[in-house]
Amino acid sequence: MDAWLAIASRREVRDYAPRDLPEDVVRTILDAGRLAGSAKNRQPWRFLLVEDDEARERLAGSVYEPANVRGARLAVAIVGRSGFDTGRCAQNMLLAAWNAGVGSCPNGIADREAAHAALRLRADDEIAAVLTFGYPARERHPERRTPEEWSGRADRKSLGELVEQL
Repeated sequence: MDAWLAIASRREVRDYAPRDLPEDVVRTILDAGRLAGSAKNRQPWRFLLVEDDEARERLAGSVYEPANVRGARLAVAIVGRSGFDTGRCAQNMLLAAWNAGVGSCPNGIADREAAHAALRLRADDEIAAVLTFGYPARERHPERRTPEEWSGRADRKSLGELVEQL
């Protein structure tokens, strides 16, 4: 998929089909996170795959939308301190997933202590995000529109509201 089409057409997916992700797709998603740039190439993150049903249920209870975690075929917690760098890492993973036809959603942590317990983290570990992945329950067709059409349909502020010239 064209990068601009992927960026313009990607939407959060919260309802997933009961279809497992192939190992090569999972590896590509994780590798996309690994390849993200970071300050001084520190790569200040690690990825926790939440595959155990009990751990997944505990983690689901710690995010704002538990159904996102419960229904996902893959849940990845990004543990790291640098908000900017881990954000770049997460966005790479979300776009790589979309390129493979896999939907995704970043999930915010509502209960930090419960999330730490579910992931067996130390108190000083920082959870940057919990990403959920799966094939969309409702089939998506990003190529049915141009990137410009997707951009025009996005519920976002206009460039005129965001851009200032100095």
